[in-house]
Amino acid sequence: MIHPIYKKNNAKVKKLPDKVKTETWVEEIFYWIFSIGEQYSDYDFFLEKEKQLQSNLTELIDNVLTDTEKAQEIVKQLFAELETIHNWLEADLETVFNFDPAAKSRSEVLVAYPGFFAIAIYRLSHQLWKNNVPVLPRLISEYVHSKTGIDIHPSAKIGERFFIDHGTGIVIGETSIIGNDVKIYQGVTLGALTVSKDKAEEKRHPTIQNNVIIYANATILGGNTVIGSESIIGGNVWITNSIPPKSLVYHKSEIIIKNKDPFPEPLNFMI
Repeated sequence: MIHPIYKKNNAKVKKLPDKVKTETWVEEIFYWIFSIGEQYSDYDFFLEKEKQLQSNLTELIDNVLTDTEKAQEIVKQLFAELETIHNWLEADLETVFNFDPAAKSRSEVLVAYPGFFAIAIYRLSHQLWKNNVPVLPRLISEYVHSKTGIDIHPSAKIGERFFIDHGTGIVIGETSIIGNDVKIYQGVTLGALTVSKDKAEEKRHPTIQNNVIIYANATILGGNTVIGSESIIGGNVWITNSIPPKSLVYHKSEIIIKNKDPFPEPLNFMI
């Protein structure tokens, strides 16, 4: 007799990309793109690694498409676009280095900045998403999420010279649109006002125009919400309506400081 759980699962089984191989590919493509490591001083090694990366990605895509020819076509297109993607990433990197006084070198940004790593891999997964590759772009983005605490949906549209500072807890939803020269700090959410399944095909996440800075823990929700260019969004604000260009939005809170001496010592107790 067939086990009932196996019977139910077997009816739903589909080929999926190997999780471990996907994570390995993500790490290797990042190091290859920026030639991180002494081995990349050897040009032959660089070219051989490119072939390996192409082959491994073809296998991962073929697992979800079950169409080797189509998978090869997508990989060929992605690698043909890598020079353009690399140029975008160099601009992202330069933005980090120029804007963050803590950044001491290009190498430091490459190997020690989770925000830059998240942006780099997003730009790759976004290309796969645009080519209608199922599952794999999400698997890639979730690996980055688990590693950095930064959750960028591969469908989101992000412009040039994007900067994420610190990064932990950032969420950028599926239909978000982010313009050029935008800077985002930790804990920022670009989310939806509704999570109803019947809204899946609608724009549910906000649009952030050019030259906007969004400080820590700001929450911006809604597909019709537009943050106008050159605005500054302060920390901890909650926004569900559009903001005109060149606005300053901030959360006003009251902090009270008193001398603690007049207060009695707290009682010691155990639970």
